[in-house]
Amino acid sequence: MDDELLGGHLQELRRGTVVLACLSILKRPGYGYGLLEALDKAGFAVEANTLYPLLRRLEKQGLLTSSWDTGEARPRKFYTTSEQGRELLEALLRDWDSLHGSIRQLNEGRQS
Repeated sequence: MDDELLGGHLQELRRGTVVLACLSILKRPGYGYGLLEALDKAGFAVEANTLYPLLRRLEKQGLLTSSWDTGEARPRKFYTTSEQGRELLEALLRDWDSLHGSIRQLNEGRQS
């Protein structure tokens, strides 16, 4: 298997799932760097220059809320999945489960 070809397709597959992962993780408040570490630990290698614009976009869409923690020497912006974000997450997860089942059936040679 060509590593470059595989890498490109894996990146494309993961790109669509990073939103799911972020909304899931941020059901509990978290900040950007901590989110990068959590994603990496879960197997989502995401670049900071991809994640931070995504967080800003999700916040602008009303899917995340944010607040600043200035209690430390270095202020941190914490994000949390909003109620609207939780609703979207649940809808996306339902669709993800359906797609996963469909792909599994196709892979096993069973078409409905």
